[in-house]
Amino acid sequence: MSISRRSFLNTTPIALVPALWSHTLQGQAGPGAVAAKASGPGDSFPTQPADLAREIVGVSHNNVARVKELLERWPTLARASYDWGFGDWEDALGAASHVGNREIADVLLKNGARPTIFSAAMLGQLEIVKAFIAASPGIEATPGPHGIPLLRHAMAGGAQAQSVVDYLKTLPGADARPASVPIAAEQLAALTGDYPYGAGADERITIAVSTNSALTFARVGRSPRNLVHIGDNTFFPVGAPRVQIKFRKSTSGTTLTVHDPDLVLEARRVLGSGLVF
Repeated sequence: MSISRRSFLNTTPIALVPALWSHTLQGQAGPGAVAAKASGPGDSFPTQPADLAREIVGVSHNNVARVKELLERWPTLARASYDWGFGDWEDALGAASHVGNREIADVLLKNGARPTIFSAAMLGQLEIVKAFIAASPGIEATPGPHGIPLLRHAMAGGAQAQSVVDYLKTLPGADARPASVPIAAEQLAALTGDYPYGAGADERITIAVSTNSALTFARVGRSPRNLVHIGDNTFFPVGAPRVQIKFRKSTSGTTLTVHDPDLVLEARRVLGSGLVF
């Protein structure tokens, strides 16, 4: 069973370059590829570039051919993690696990990915899931990437994980999800727009409404994050419940603030003409 990545994140594939920690495999440069430097290692040396981590985590949801291609050149990417925003870390195996992609999970594990209770749940490894919970009572309530509960990982595993599903349904915490306070569609729409916080082209937050009627938060050029409403025009990004994103309306316009937990950012919404309102 495979669940579309679009249900959780919108990611843009990033091509890779073979030499010098750049971004494109030999002869396969694609849109957005970064040209290789003339000589010497890249700025991230000796750590692997964040773009590589983002790529392997992104394609580990649904692109087994690309996963194999990347791991053939950089096997250690099987253990790579990426922060999609506000500390919502996801590793490659976690990506395959929450969408139920058994084939990719197997490839990653064979290349050294570290098994977790989430991968065990999706793969239908009932005794391993039970052992995790026996060793750490209450761990079944720990959310996975993007706040996805353990039970949902097992459900993504399909028939082969049905025994895990049945077991986890006896544990209330295994499907714990944050409560969202209802908010009218027109109220969400009233918060959408661009909120610049600096002079740079990428120093701008775009607030939009997704196809599943959730408010989304995105810095220009980054992946959008679904927001959960907790009341009074205050939200948190999925996977980061301690972060608060607040909207305040006044006669001078609409202001957005981000608290993590202290004030991180403040921005005022602008009209299409660039005028603040």
